[in-house]
Amino acid sequence: MAQVTRKIGLSLGADICWPICFEHILRRLELEIPWQGDQVRFEVDRVTIEPFDLRQRCEYDVVIDRLTHWFDTSREWIKKAVLMDDLYVFNNPWSLQSMEKHTSYCAMMRLGLPVPDTWMVPPKEYAESADLEPTLRRYAEMFDLGQVGQRLGFPMFMKPYDGGAWIGVSKIESDGQLRTAYEQSGQRVMHLQKAVEPYDLFVRCLGVGPQINIIRYDPGSPLHERYKVDFNFADGDEWSLLTDMALTINSFFGWDFNSSEALRHDGGFQLIDFANACPDSQVTSLHYHFPWLVKAKIRWAVFCAVTKRPMRMNLDWQPFFEIADKDLPFRERLAEYSSIARQRFDADRFTDFCEEHLAHLDQVAFDFFGRGHHQVRHFIGDDDNVRQMLRNGLALLVRFRLDAVHQLFFTQLIVDADVPHAGPRQQ
Repeated sequence: MAQVTRKIGLSLGADICWPICFEHILRRLELEIPWQGDQVRFEVDRVTIEPFDLRQRCEYDVVIDRLTHWFDTSREWIKKAVLMDDLYVFNNPWSLQSMEKHTSYCAMMRLGLPVPDTWMVPPKEYAESADLEPTLRRYAEMFDLGQVGQRLGFPMFMKPYDGGAWIGVSKIESDGQLRTAYEQSGQRVMHLQKAVEPYDLFVRCLGVGPQINIIRYDPGSPLHERYKVDFNFADGDEWSLLTDMALTINSFFGWDFNSSEALRHDGGFQLIDFANACPDSQVTSLHYHFPWLVKAKIRWAVFCAVTKRPMRMNLDWQPFFEIADKDLPFRERLAEYSSIARQRFDADRFTDFCEEHLAHLDQVAFDFFGRGHHQVRHFIGDDDNVRQMLRNGLALLVRFRLDAVHQLFFTQLIVDADVPHAGPRQQ
């Protein structure tokens, strides 16, 4: 039996916490997986940024990418490696570059998923160009923003059509607020989206491959308190519905790692934001939920590396559209969408693989994060890298309540290290 090594690359920016945990836990797993006559071992390396020959061979089997959505050099290297070297990467770089929130809204409306009414308005200001004046003079129609507001209805949200991280988002309660927000929007192309009110539940659905974790979320809280530690907030049918919608979105766009936001209103859920590929992964935000994310990334990366999972470079939307055109109740259509998603994520094979080869991951992760305060402190004291990780990560939140962040870490992070989030959780 030949010894082979699969190499996992981490393409990182300002990430502090999860890469160190990923590296340490993977090393502690001591994996040697028998696969098709070989014994597969693993190495993890951090991808560097440097000049590259387009014909240069890529040494990685899988790359977890945290830069494509904003750093051009790394994105173009990844594209090259996918095209020329059969690299598998989370996420699809072409999709991530081109599928902004506007496209995601239109696509999911086409599939019949519940998305609030949304308008796009031309920008208030334009960058100067030689063709700007004749283009606007010939084709730009004068419009009354107030009439748009009346047709959509208040309250609403104004937000960039391609935005993220809550930048440029404002809640609009009246015609006057609408006009003021538009005057201040500058060159941004903005959406106006009908507010979902009242709602009694806000959730974020984190997805890594076929793994979905549904978390109650409060965007109005400080950063370290937005992801809530809560249980029994959704019943089994709701959990299944949210899971199927998240899988549908992620597989449709080729996003292995994404988060979707939904609000529960009048007994149903409305999807308000689901183009968040490469979402926040820091312990300072996720706290209790952080171990789940680290383990989910390890499982999916190892599975993709061992099985030499091929990269789906063409998104192939037609099967989804054929289902959308059927005269079916929404839940039946969604079940068919999610069936495609599970097939594309190889969900059954992934589950079997994890049960056979990664059954000890929960215990290794639990031992890594610690079973109690003294063990966490002992673990931090023994490892300079992890101690620095926590110091740097927590320093990001000095402007919030640092004592509260410490409390979250020591009382919540360690509790969750061995909790398998497969459905509605019990207290």
